[in-house]
Amino acid sequence: MTQALAIVLAAGKGTRMKSDLPKVLHGLAGAPMLSHVLRAAASAGIPRAALVVGPGMDAVGEAGSAVTPDAQVFVQPEQRGTADAVKAAAPAYSAAPGPLLVLYGDTPLLRAETLKAVLGEIEAGADLVVIGFEATDPTGYGRLLFDDKGRLAGIREEKDATAAERALTLCNSGIMAFRSNAALSDLLSRIGNDNAKGEYYLTDAVALAHGDGLQTRVVLSNAEEVLGVNSRSELAVAEGLMQRRLRAAVMERGATLVAPETVFLSYDTVIGRDVVIEPNVIMATGVTIEDGATIRGFCHFEKAHIGAGATVGPFARFRPGADLAAGAHAGNFVEIKNSHIAEGAKVNHLTYIGDSTVGPKTNIGAGTITCNYDGFAKHRTEIGAGAFIGSNSSLVAPVKIGDGAYIGSGSVISKDVPADALALTRAKQEEHEGWAAKVRERRSRGKSK
Repeated sequence: MTQALAIVLAAGKGTRMKSDLPKVLHGLAGAPMLSHVLRAAASAGIPRAALVVGPGMDAVGEAGSAVTPDAQVFVQPEQRGTADAVKAAAPAYSAAPGPLLVLYGDTPLLRAETLKAVLGEIEAGADLVVIGFEATDPTGYGRLLFDDKGRLAGIREEKDATAAERALTLCNSGIMAFRSNAALSDLLSRIGNDNAKGEYYLTDAVALAHGDGLQTRVVLSNAEEVLGVNSRSELAVAEGLMQRRLRAAVMERGATLVAPETVFLSYDTVIGRDVVIEPNVIMATGVTIEDGATIRGFCHFEKAHIGAGATVGPFARFRPGADLAAGAHAGNFVEIKNSHIAEGAKVNHLTYIGDSTVGPKTNIGAGTITCNYDGFAKHRTEIGAGAFIGSNSSLVAPVKIGDGAYIGSGSVISKDVPADALALTRAKQEEHEGWAAKVRERRSRGKSK
């Protein structure tokens, strides 16, 4: 791990998002865009972060601290350009002992490998490094300019570029690194705002560094990786790219996605080897699926654990705290919340299990529900090993069902049931012979009138 510091610019209001939420807090694969940038930096061995936010953006600082607990937060009072934004973080970088990287909170696809390459160039002697990319359509991007010896000489924003410069396709991502705080501070002090927008561009540091004879270099990335998100449509594009990346990683590690484009993962989804996931499955955050499990189609999981060799679905929903042990089954239209289903147990149809424990090899019949909420508090249901819960039963918590006990179908159980006992609350069945025939005859006479 280096002594590098990441200065993350995150002051964008997200005007084009048409949202009251700061831009960098919009979600991607289950986490704010800012979180992805900070995780990439941490994975690249950059242990420290300084966040530059706008006035009233306390939530941005909180989101950053959730990923990088000791992140420092600085406010840029007015948005006067990227160089001005970096200056806001001067208390953090003025005494920083290592390289300084300027990142953007709205580039969530940035990879740790690319940041490592940037740090590698600094270690090899570069004073300033820019991440660049080839664009099929460079409109709107700053262009990278080189001198006659092939050295990076400057960056020209499109509004200030000549026609020849606009024809260039090697573009600036905005991400830059500086060898030291002294170099950054000196360059920032000399950046002016004599440009079409009257702003202080951090990109002007390149020409200044080149003029000083400093080593200026470029690290290439692909355009997808440095995609900046400024609108809802661009957020959707980024989500699609992130999902393709996550799916590819899951399949590379040995899982089968029958229709990958229909499976949606979160940044922290963990899926083991020989897992089979059928179409139209959604993993919200906090989901782990162990080796050999099978997930049928149209399931939704959040903060849930699925054990090795278990089978789930189709059309199952696992809410936070759902824990399905090895070899257990949860079938169609089953909802599980804050419950442990032990090894070999089966909850196969049309059932709600909430705030419960279900013992090994227990069978839960179709239509069973645990009545866990009394209008004021949640209560637990405990079902022992090898029990049999008949179809259409209601278990009114708090209640315990002993090992090997049987619950008759259609029962409402509100008291504890001992081990190996039979409990049922079914009303006595009555038959009235000939009743149906008499009703049909009476109705047919009424229609004939």
